Amino acid sequence: MTTPQNTPQATPQAGIFIEGNRAQHVLEYTLKADAPMADVKSALARARADVPAGIAQVLAVGPGLWARLARNHMPLGLTDFQPITGPKAHAPASQRDVLVWLHGPARDAVFDAAKAVDHALQGVAVRELDLPGFTYRDSRDMTGFIDGSANPKDVAARKVAALVPDGEAGAGGAFVLSQRYIHNLDAFNALSEAAQERVIGRTKADSIELAGDAQPADSHVSRTDLKIDGVGQKMYRRSMPYGTAGEHGLYFLAFACAQSRFEVVLNSMYGLTGDGITDHLMDFSQAVTGSYWFAPSEGDLEKALG
Repeated sequence: MTTPQNTPQATPQAGIFIEGNRAQHVLEYTLKADAPMADVKSALARARADVPAGIAQVLAVGPGLWARLARNHMPLGLTDFQPITGPKAHAPASQRDVLVWLHGPARDAVFDAAKAVDHALQGVAVRELDLPGFTYRDSRDMTGFIDGSANPKDVAARKVAALVPDGEAGAGGAFVLSQRYIHNLDAFNALSEAAQERVIGRTKADSIELAGDAQPADSHVSRTDLKIDGVGQKMYRRSMPYGTAGEHGLYFLAFACAQSRFEVVLNSMYGLTGDGITDHLMDFSQAVTGSYWFAPSEGDLEKALG
């Protein structure tokens, strides 16, 4: 355990909590094997500095890179994403080194920011994912259901769910999970609205949770709204729809105070919690990437990047 960070160093990256932006872009990178760490630090610092005002940015790094940048500030439990194989569905691992999430009010400005970040990193890293996203209707997933209904409702609660607490290594930072899902909307839309609601566990029009016996054990709500020893496994979801007419889905992006919260929920979704029940939504959406990251506090980032 490292010495707790002081208050200025425990300031989280502001982009985690800024809401209301309709244009988004995510970039994922793998470091080049021969990239000197001094060059990596310089490139990451330049990527942060080159994003213009008005564009929110979050920089997160994979466990291996954060260990090299700031071994004395490693948060407890940060590990690489491992493949998940359940009785009906699976989620692959694609653990990478750098994640940059950009969001802003206008697509052209976010695009310019993504180009600036990519230019800063191209000498030290290989771009593995280059994905623009958007707000779909009134913050709905492409299935037509409101996304993030279970998010904490006020800023204080969001920070409790998303940030490593004061006094712990990595205080003010956030564990991050990203997965790119491809939806089979033809199959989902072939269901009646009532059947769709049983898959999700909420009403489609106004996102009211199904109650009592109307809530299936394999609904998405049942498999993800969990408690361990009475503690809700809350996280702060910031996912974005993406895609074209031919391929579309959800880039799942979430922040949490502990990586174990992601693991508990994923095991439940993929039928690995003893009851053998798989989230019915997995019949209509397939994960094709999976990485864990850490989004350090502003102070830890500044210290790590020099």
